[in-house]
Amino acid sequence: MRPLEAAEIVDLEGYASLRPEYRRRLIEYKRSRRLAVGERVSLLFEDRETLRFQVQEMLLVERISDPEKVQHELDVYNELVPGEGELSATLFIEVGEAEQIRAELDRLVGIDEHLLLIVGDGVSTHAIRADFDPRQMETDRISAVQYIRFALPAQALARFCDPAVPARIRVDHPAYEEETELPAGVRASLIATLTREPQPLLPGAATPSRAPDEIEFETPHVRVLRVGGSPERWIVEPTPPCSLLEAGPELLAELASALQRAVARLAERHGAVRVEAVKLARDLPLRWQLTSTPR
Repeated sequence: MRPLEAAEIVDLEGYASLRPEYRRRLIEYKRSRRLAVGERVSLLFEDRETLRFQVQEMLLVERISDPEKVQHELDVYNELVPGEGELSATLFIEVGEAEQIRAELDRLVGIDEHLLLIVGDGVSTHAIRADFDPRQMETDRISAVQYIRFALPAQALARFCDPAVPARIRVDHPAYEEETELPAGVRASLIATLTREPQPLLPGAATPSRAPDEIEFETPHVRVLRVGGSPERWIVEPTPPCSLLEAGPELLAELASALQRAVARLAERHGAVRVEAVKLARDLPLRWQLTSTPR
């Protein structure tokens, strides 16, 4: 799923007039993406539309209109946009009684090792452990809001997209054991996330058509792409695609050389560069994303 772009954000004056109808649509949409797992834990599965709402609300509340500051907010929230073969969610630990909040959060320390998406039954079951944002984690405490991802390997992804195959969320923490089947409406919404871009919910907002990727340069087994022709977002990947476990020493050396060359070229043109691995896993293609950033 591609990140949000500044062209998709409505200015403050325009948004104020659209907000009542947009909020109504968004509240209804979120109902199909929220899942309670017992009494204490709930998940809101994110996509471009849930995150667009958060960006618009932040800009409105903070009265942000400067383009650089708008882009900063987009950069923050785009980190939550699910990648290829991923589900992204905000996890809430819900404690209604104020005096119990600290004790309850302390009781659930370590939940990052105990949250799973289960796809299938019996010998064909796939158990995908949630990846928590390490920047939020501490060894002796947790916060009530966490950002998580489920990276689905190819076979699990195909089975998840088959509504006939059961799927559920499980918490197997020693102090909190709960399991909830994904309702049909939530499952359908998540399958849509994995297979296509969501339609914009903001009235009058257009989703710009994505321009084709352009080749910046190629080596015998590696290519560097400008994503959608962008001068500031590049991808470094092997050709043909392969996973990290499939890549031999020669290919890894060629990838490292191409990555170094791409970083130098992008930094020379635009300043500093952020380099991110695009989910390294057994069944996922080996790719790096390069994004120019201010010095």
